[in-house]
Amino acid sequence: MLAKLGLFGLFIGCMLSATVIPFSSEALLAGALLLDYPTWIVILVASLGNTAGGMISFAMGWFCKWSWIEKYLKVKEESLEKARLKVEKYGVLAALLTWLPVVGDVIAIAMGLMRIRPFWTSVLMFVGKAARYIVVAGVMGMAVSF
Repeated sequence: MLAKLGLFGLFIGCMLSATVIPFSSEALLAGALLLDYPTWIVILVASLGNTAGGMISFAMGWFCKWSWIEKYLKVKEESLEKARLKVEKYGVLAALLTWLPVVGDVIAIAMGLMRIRPFWTSVLMFVGKAARYIVVAGVMGMAVSF
């Protein structure tokens, strides 16, 4: 399926995986790396898509009430409170951690709730997500060479 959708499919899949929809964008990245695209293009597209999804979570936090997030997105208030404390402690640098499974989405939502600077949030979110994909691509490259 990814081969038919190409880079557009990679972007959309990575975007969706960065929202509260749980699945692995790393698997999509791995599949795309097996196609004939340059590695840097695959990493860039995956990072941009995953950042877009993270910013959707950020926007949900910005525009929604805590009660809506808990009710409709099934994010527990305790999780949001823990993420809020991290964001309070680290500020916009917390965006570097939005790549983490499960808690990354909650951090992005908390950053939106707290109205953390959107521009720097998106830049640092991209940096964190790109770093993760660079590591994944490097590990895949080493595994394939064995």
